[in-house]
Amino acid sequence: MTDTEQAEKVAQAVHLGALFTAFLTISLCGVGGGTGIVWARRIAVENRRWITDGEFADIVSLCQLMPGPNIIGIAVCVGAKMRGAIGAIAALCGFLVIPSTVGLSLGLLYLQYANLIALRNILGGIAASAAGLLIAMGVRLLKPHHHRPASLLFAALAFSLITFGKLPLFAVLFSVVPLSILVAGIENARAR
Repeated sequence: MTDTEQAEKVAQAVHLGALFTAFLTISLCGVGGGTGIVWARRIAVENRRWITDGEFADIVSLCQLMPGPNIIGIAVCVGAKMRGAIGAIAALCGFLVIPSTVGLSLGLLYLQYANLIALRNILGGIAASAAGLLIAMGVRLLKPHHHRPASLLFAALAFSLITFGKLPLFAVLFSVVPLSILVAGIENARAR
């Protein structure tokens, strides 16, 4: 069986309810914006095996360039890959149902009790955990590209420009991405 036939078989086997439930789970587990990507990878790549590590890295790269939250783009891309437009809608609805209800309620409560020290401590702990998860996710996204030194160089360059150079993400994307695409094209041409 070819890879294309296997991918079609997996796509046909994925039910809309499974897409909805998977992204509902991601929204429940992914506290904050960045940790949703960690859970999306864990569920779509490791647990459900809907996509490969490389495909997930490609989807995240694409979503970085698109406007809006990355996790929303990931839900749409994975849902579309599995079941087309209806799959994208199912995944998106599954992801948005919790944040739109619980998030609104918690936001209103936070506005009322923002001055409590205990609440600030809780949010500080959550932020530290989320940062650790994002770093681990970044390392995992680089794993499929460990054999390409240029990929590691561009990842380090982008990280350095944002962290130490204090440049905005938008500026780094539009300066580093075209150069990295050019280098990848040259690497692919040499490999042929």
